[in-house]
Amino acid sequence: MEIKKLNTDLSVTPQIAIADLPTIKEQGYRSIICNRPDGEGTDQPTYKEIEAAAAKLGLDMAYQPITMGKVSDEDAANFGALLTELPGPVLAYCRTGTRSATLWSLTQAKTHSVADILSITKAAGYDMAGVVRRIANGGKAPTNTGDASYDIVIVGGGAAGIAVAASLKSRKPGLSVAIIDPAEIHYYQPGWTMVGGGIFEAKDTVRTMGSLIPKGVHWLKSAVAAFEPKDDAVILDGCRVVKYDRLIVCPGLKLDWNKVEGLVETLGKNGVTSNYRYDLAPYTWELVRGMRSGQAIFTQPPMPIKCAGAPQKAMYLSGDAWFRRGVLKDINIHFNNAGGVLFGVKDYVPALEQYVEKYGVNLNFFHNLVAVDGPAKKAWFDVVKPDTPVERVEMDFDMVHVCPPQTAPDFIRVSPLADEAGWVDVDQATLRHKTYDNIWSLGDVMNAPNAKTAAAARIQAPIVAENVVADIRGRAPVAQYNGYGSCPLTVERGKIVLAEFGYGGTMLPSFPKFLVDGTKPSRMAWFLKEKILPPVYWRAMLKGREWMAKPEKVSAR
Repeated sequence: MEIKKLNTDLSVTPQIAIADLPTIKEQGYRSIICNRPDGEGTDQPTYKEIEAAAAKLGLDMAYQPITMGKVSDEDAANFGALLTELPGPVLAYCRTGTRSATLWSLTQAKTHSVADILSITKAAGYDMAGVVRRIANGGKAPTNTGDASYDIVIVGGGAAGIAVAASLKSRKPGLSVAIIDPAEIHYYQPGWTMVGGGIFEAKDTVRTMGSLIPKGVHWLKSAVAAFEPKDDAVILDGCRVVKYDRLIVCPGLKLDWNKVEGLVETLGKNGVTSNYRYDLAPYTWELVRGMRSGQAIFTQPPMPIKCAGAPQKAMYLSGDAWFRRGVLKDINIHFNNAGGVLFGVKDYVPALEQYVEKYGVNLNFFHNLVAVDGPAKKAWFDVVKPDTPVERVEMDFDMVHVCPPQTAPDFIRVSPLADEAGWVDVDQATLRHKTYDNIWSLGDVMNAPNAKTAAAARIQAPIVAENVVADIRGRAPVAQYNGYGSCPLTVERGKIVLAEFGYGGTMLPSFPKFLVDGTKPSRMAWFLKEKILPPVYWRAMLKGREWMAKPEKVSAR
């Protein structure tokens, strides 16, 4: 007997035996639901036999037999009623537990998201892919799905999604393409570091989504509930079904603010800020401008995160501002990094270390932020050094810049597209899904071992477009991704260490060394960041103009 807990009220299990009943009683269950019809198996005890033995132990029982593969809406309603009527907690069983888990999933559809239900059942070992449309439809079988169909469906209208849509339309204008995204606003997120440093205005990093959708591309303003890759379908909230010939998945990642205890309640006040949010980046600059003494902490969570240099960019720009105002000597800066190195590509570390020394930064490696008390101005970190017991340390702060923990979006993590860690599982060269040949992914959500940056998406978009068009024409992939990513590390106002690298930390500079030496602070790199890259983003990348982003061709064999 293997009992799987779905929530505090219900657990499910495969077929039980009479001998299991004392254990079930000892584990605190008060009621049992049998969802397996008598006579399915020769070694199966009858319901009446189990009911009689359960009664002697004071266990309530209910018989709701469900024919395998035939769970009706009425069955789900009756199961929900039993959960209300029977004393809990309840244990439900069938041959494997799947029918019981399915019934529970349908009863929860009106109060829980599809992703939550799929996550819970997946953790218990049950695949609810067969009823995902019903879950999305509030637990009832849909009668009219209102299907739409497109040549290409793109999930996500961020930098990657709009860029790949524009690149596709520039190559094959006749394609019917749809972007699915519920957001009304599109952000230039690389600009938020500059907002937090007092260089950009927040309003200059935002556009309406409608103004950026490429001409001829349909915008479906909805959230994705689930995927049915075997049926070439995407299920939207409300159980609308969108069919596709080819699918491109790029919804970005999830900033998991709630993973740090007390953080959500204090963000934007009590000296707690983050450049990872549009509304908070101006508060970063407000804190920096107002601070004359005290302790400032800059945090970085475990990888992967998007723009892994962003936490220390905020630190360097803050340190520079305090240096220029002559107050740096009275400010104690800490960089608390859950990782063990300052930057993942060693060639750029010496230049960064010079600024660590200049600003008097205390480097605290293996320090992971786990809790914040804003009013008390205290933060707690788990120190997880190799081969050493975990130690929790408390630190006071006057200002703390938080980089939140990050994961794949919930609807991706529980989908058939995800690897074990929850990211979309792709071939790292072609960016094609490893299991489903008509699916590709790019941007922050996929599992190739590259840096998650807008610069990476800028290179990936034309590669995916080339390979999708090649597939339409019946050809093998024609372009490959070398892992390129870029991180303009703003070490002081007016200078940047321009880190450009690919798979394995290989340096991939875009410019001649005499123009920009990425291993040294550069004014030219700052000019690129401040003046060139924003218009390149808005007017080139999102328009299908692939400036310095032509795909690398697959070598002929």
